[in-house]
Amino acid sequence: MAGALTRSLALLAMAAGGLVLGALGWWKGEDALAIWAWSAGTIPVLLALTIHILQSMRRREAGLDILAVLAMAGALVLGEHLASVVIALMLASGRALEAYAGNRAQREMTALLGRAPRTARRYVGERIETVALDGIKPGDRLLIRTGDVLPVDGTVAAGPVVLDESALTGEPLPIRHVAGETVRSGTTNAGDPFDLIAVTTADESTYAGVVRLVEAARASKAPAARLADRYALLFVPLTLAVAGLVWLLTGEAHRALAVIVVATPCPLILAVPVAIASGMSRCARRGVLVKGAGALEALATVRTLLFDKTGTLTGGRARVIAVETGDGYASSDVLRLAASLDQASQHVLAEAIIAAARARGLPLASPSEVVEHPGFGIAGLVNGHRVVLGSFDYVSRHGSQPPWSARLLRRMGHEGVAGVFVGLGGAMAGAILLADEIRPEAPRSLRLLRKAGVRRAVMVTGDRRDVAEAIAAALGLDGVVAECTPSDKVRAVAREHSRGPTMMVGDGVNDAPALAAADIGVSMGARGAAASSETADVVLLVDRLDRLAEAMRIARRSRRIALQSVLAGMGMSFAAMGAAAFGFLPPLAGAMLQEAIDVVVILNALRALGPVRPRGARTTLSETEARRLKAEHDKLVPLLDRIRFAGDQLAGGISPPPSEELVTLGALLRDRLLRHEQEDDATLYPQLAKLLGGEDPMAAMSREHREIGQLVRVYSRMVADLGSGPPDDLALRDVQRVLYSLDAILRLHFAQEEEIYQALTDAA
Repeated sequence: MAGALTRSLALLAMAAGGLVLGALGWWKGEDALAIWAWSAGTIPVLLALTIHILQSMRRREAGLDILAVLAMAGALVLGEHLASVVIALMLASGRALEAYAGNRAQREMTALLGRAPRTARRYVGERIETVALDGIKPGDRLLIRTGDVLPVDGTVAAGPVVLDESALTGEPLPIRHVAGETVRSGTTNAGDPFDLIAVTTADESTYAGVVRLVEAARASKAPAARLADRYALLFVPLTLAVAGLVWLLTGEAHRALAVIVVATPCPLILAVPVAIASGMSRCARRGVLVKGAGALEALATVRTLLFDKTGTLTGGRARVIAVETGDGYASSDVLRLAASLDQASQHVLAEAIIAAARARGLPLASPSEVVEHPGFGIAGLVNGHRVVLGSFDYVSRHGSQPPWSARLLRRMGHEGVAGVFVGLGGAMAGAILLADEIRPEAPRSLRLLRKAGVRRAVMVTGDRRDVAEAIAAALGLDGVVAECTPSDKVRAVAREHSRGPTMMVGDGVNDAPALAAADIGVSMGARGAAASSETADVVLLVDRLDRLAEAMRIARRSRRIALQSVLAGMGMSFAAMGAAAFGFLPPLAGAMLQEAIDVVVILNALRALGPVRPRGARTTLSETEARRLKAEHDKLVPLLDRIRFAGDQLAGGISPPPSEELVTLGALLRDRLLRHEQEDDATLYPQLAKLLGGEDPMAAMSREHREIGQLVRVYSRMVADLGSGPPDDLALRDVQRVLYSLDAILRLHFAQEEEIYQALTDAA
């Protein structure tokens, strides 16, 4: 792109120099010098344009510049030397402006390539050595100094650390990471130096994959012809026909030349690539890599959307949703002991259990005498306790099966969740339930995608039909194709293609064939498989589905601006052609008028570089602020678990908790939960209302606060009425009903609040 700008500026300098030198010669009466200078300023542009046309024809692309070549050549032949150099100056300046716009539009991509580190500092015993990136192996301990770009993906050895992730995600504020968290290459250390444990080689890292994708996008066909070609097929023959007819009827070649001069299709040649390249730049700035102009145009026309489930509509990682315990066991103790033992496990669910314990602030101990049976479970000592966790059958072999376990197994089947059972001291103490939950931004993202033009949304997944249908129903999808293989996904894409342009969104290796089969494939490239990222036409560099809706809006706006520029430019050109045909516009004046038209349409095309603001959008939350608000909810999760646990204990066949425990729960609800909701109403909701706009956008959420408060008050009165004597079964059933109602509304309320936070985090 820089080379194109240099060549364009050189041609511009020659055309401008020829015009100025010729004007000086004409002013001094040196007509021969003037003609020579104007011709010398024209011929280099004419030759460069002719070469470009031949190259385009060799690629079987429309030669849009043919009218400009005819205009310059005709002006030279007919002695209109001043007109010829003005046309040359017009074209050279337009090309330079296009190259500048393209250079600016590629700035985000070029910045990514320029940031790639070349070396890293690795620990070797007690000393530190500088090594080339290809010398880094998984497990190496690297020193990341302040300001360094992380060379590979890895885990933080000791934290907290602060990283600037804007180059990959577009998030302007630094992000805090704690020890043990995975961080990606390409981010910058914005805090103190820290040690990084490499988990990939440089070639397999996130940043290396992004660089490869950027280079592929830059090497793709220049965004000049696709949209313009369709108009050129009509515009060029029509212009030549009008010019020929004028020459035939009037016999004046100069008048025919004037028609060609004003018809030089710079709106087609320049405005379209400027608008499309600007749209690609805007997408890159928002963390969406679009691989070429064709992909951006296709993105603007999509009507049917197909999603993979895992990692796309859901988080792709198991998350602890509940901790169920038997009589005499606290959920926090069960989770703490299980997470402590899981520190020595390689099981895929271990990371989720450890993360849940850390999120709740539970102190973890070092396990000992650990024995793991891969695929079944793990056993060991934690703080003197014999802890066993794993499948139901594995834990049952190390202790008895309590009555509540059969009910829990049935519930797990109904809800489609996984469970890790926990045994303590030879008895089954509880179970940790995990699920791959719907992404917090998924419901909003689907609404935005429908607003952006999607008419039909379908899930294609290899997961069980009952699980897939439950998620599809929750998201309001139009169809589900479950239990399918990669070839089944390809067939699903082919079936949906009959309804209109299709887009497939996925993140796994098994999604790659479907991504290639769709009109446009989109990969969740932030942590998706390399195969899907390399196959896809669009890669989401940030792990957020709502950025896809934004990219569609950018694509539609860029295409609309390109069409506006083309139609406005062509309309003005047709009007000028009419004036030239009737002799009111000589070639020189026509060339100057065409230059003005070019400037207008190119400046309009540059509007595509600006942000796309949804109607009614205001300012936004930062990612850091949204995480802080989410962390406040995480602190209340143990209380929610305690509500559900108390309700389960009140179920038939299970000994109810002592009245003191019910009273203690009521005090926690008043002191922690209601205080949290009151603070939200007093301070947080007014701030969110300003960001959302409207008269009272948080009215429904405040109404839920009142309902939560009412349920807490009803629960407290019911518990007070139980007294100290034996509780009445009907009274306990009423308490249980209130607890389950409170559990349901709180979980829904927290999910709604987090969706609002996510919606406001997408900084414009």
